[in-house]
Amino acid sequence: MPVRIDHAVTSGTFSLDGETFDVDNNVWVVGDDTECIVIDAPHDPLAIVKLIDGRRVKAVVCTHAHDDHVRWAPALGRVTQAPVLLHPDDAVLWQLTHDTPPDGPLSDGQTITIGGESARVLHTPGHAPGAVCLYLPSLATVFTGDTLFQGGPGATGRSYSDRDTLVASIRAKLFALPDETVVKTGHGDDTTIGAEQANLS
Repeated sequence: MPVRIDHAVTSGTFSLDGETFDVDNNVWVVGDDTECIVIDAPHDPLAIVKLIDGRRVKAVVCTHAHDDHVRWAPALGRVTQAPVLLHPDDAVLWQLTHDTPPDGPLSDGQTITIGGESARVLHTPGHAPGAVCLYLPSLATVFTGDTLFQGGPGATGRSYSDRDTLVASIRAKLFALPDETVVKTGHGDDTTIGAEQANLS
């Protein structure tokens, strides 16, 4: 059973630093016909459950802890009996939305196996201190959350973000991947590593 990527777009809000914005978020579910992982759990848990389609969820992987990416993560973890995983450096942001901690940590270089394929965690701080990307070599795909978009790096104008750190993360961790690697983002359209190298240079 080959590993596939299922996708939905959900709509809601993002709040930080006393401001709230309307946003559309990508939700990614990666797995085979039996098991999967969910990457981020933003606004519409029913849409995510539909993507899961009865499969066993091995983990809810949070690319970072801004509320538009983790608002439904604990509830989704309870419904699917799956652990919610977050890099510990994002605890300060998680606590703005949730009173209880996530179920487990993510760390740079950690490997999560889905359907016999390996997904590698890349810690890419900058947009948020504990931001991570998830790289699946077998699919030639990296899920970047809000670290890298079509057109360039993620936003760094809010609390706990830093542009120099973000650019350094992208250059060290993401631009080390093959140029043809597909970039699936937290918001908006896909791009490739090669295209974004040109945009950042």
